[in-house]
Amino acid sequence: MLDLQDKDHRPSFEELTEYIRNPVFRIFSQKIRTDYNCREKIEYSSCSLEKGWNIKFRKSGRTLCTIYPRESYFTVMLVVGRKEKESFETILPDCNVTLQEIYRQTKEGNGQRWLMVELEDEDEMYRDVFRFLEIRAKR
Repeated sequence: MLDLQDKDHRPSFEELTEYIRNPVFRIFSQKIRTDYNCREKIEYSSCSLEKGWNIKFRKSGRTLCTIYPRESYFTVMLVVGRKEKESFETILPDCNVTLQEIYRQTKEGNGQRWLMVELEDEDEMYRDVFRFLEIRAKR
């Protein structure tokens, strides 16, 4: 079994995919690669909030999103910065109510909100995450 806290073993993308055990993760990752022409980078985070291995998708030196592997689903961290805030808040009323609540409950710090969004299906939340990524990719 994969130990996400073991910083001496960098898991491969395939190992992380097997750990997540959800086909939506592979679809999500492929869509990011294709739509935004970016690659994933597997990194270890020592952050006290989310310590362990994660997957960053970067475009032009900027992180589009970070994925935290879970068993049977995954969490996507979306950073709403100063550049995205107005555009994101414009589409927010049309987004899933859960995403609206996550946004409202996430405190702003240094002009940013770090939204933690759980995905396990290709549902409204999945669609809304890509609506946000579209905004972030253009900034």
